[in-house]
Amino acid sequence: MAVYLITGIAGFIGSSLARAVLAQGDQVRGIDNFSTGKRENLAEILPRIDFREADLLNLDALQGACRGVDYIFHEAAIPSVPKSVLDPLGSNRANVDGTVNLLVAARDAKVRRIVYAASSSAYGDTPTLPKHEGMVPNPISPYAVAKLTGEYYMTSFYRCYGLETVSLRYFNIFGPRQDPTSPYSGVLAKFITNMLNGEQPTIFGDGTQSRDFTYIDNAVDANLLAMKAPASQVAGQIFNVATGKRADLNQAFQLLKKIIGYPGEVKYGPTRSGDVKHSLADLSRVENHLGYIPKVDFEEGLRRTVEWYRGQFKAAEA
Repeated sequence: MAVYLITGIAGFIGSSLARAVLAQGDQVRGIDNFSTGKRENLAEILPRIDFREADLLNLDALQGACRGVDYIFHEAAIPSVPKSVLDPLGSNRANVDGTVNLLVAARDAKVRRIVYAASSSAYGDTPTLPKHEGMVPNPISPYAVAKLTGEYYMTSFYRCYGLETVSLRYFNIFGPRQDPTSPYSGVLAKFITNMLNGEQPTIFGDGTQSRDFTYIDNAVDANLLAMKAPASQVAGQIFNVATGKRADLNQAFQLLKKIIGYPGEVKYGPTRSGDVKHSLADLSRVENHLGYIPKVDFEEGLRRTVEWYRGQFKAAEA
């Protein structure tokens, strides 16, 4: 039975990974400082995991958390472009300094592999579509720079110390347990909760900006595959995690309007600084090296997500 450490375990991706690792019969240890994660995301699995409230900037805590660990899913971050624009120092501390601390602790504990939550924001606003891993990075925001820096650190620790690392560039992950009230959360979580509450959602910009929206189950599959793939195929490498299809925000709103039965329209606000106009992933590399194929398409992912939020609303009213 392997021991997995998940950083940012109280976040919606971290908590989803925790459930997947438990389902395959392995042990889960998790750390989170609750800066963006929520305790309720862990509520029903808390008795089954070794949870430690800790910050990635606390090297002593990380060294203790890494002791006896086989594998690490590194999900902890402040995942916000707008926040990084307002507070680049804070973004760098959490997303760069915290990552280096984790790598040092993992190296010293002789962890076998780290799979890192990288970001498609590394590609920036280059017009080439789809985005492939061989492209020269072109980050726009401090957040994108910090996440790209984490990739470089991952690769360098593999090359310098032999610590196996894999970086997965997430493309707009969405799904259950994403916090719609957080300023860091994705646009779809906000759209869904607004519309379920009968409130008018806001699109920042004209709504033609497009994304490769990726349902959480696809991201979990990619992480599990990255952890189990032969080192010769993946160690020190970077892979896109997405669906290979895109939808713009106007289309996303119309789909949700149909699924939810929302009678209103959307309103538009000013374009946000640091936002990328279009995003679409080339999946050929991740398919060839990891055997990854997205199983849940955008519309089905939206249906599952809406159903989950509806259940949360009903539970709150009961």
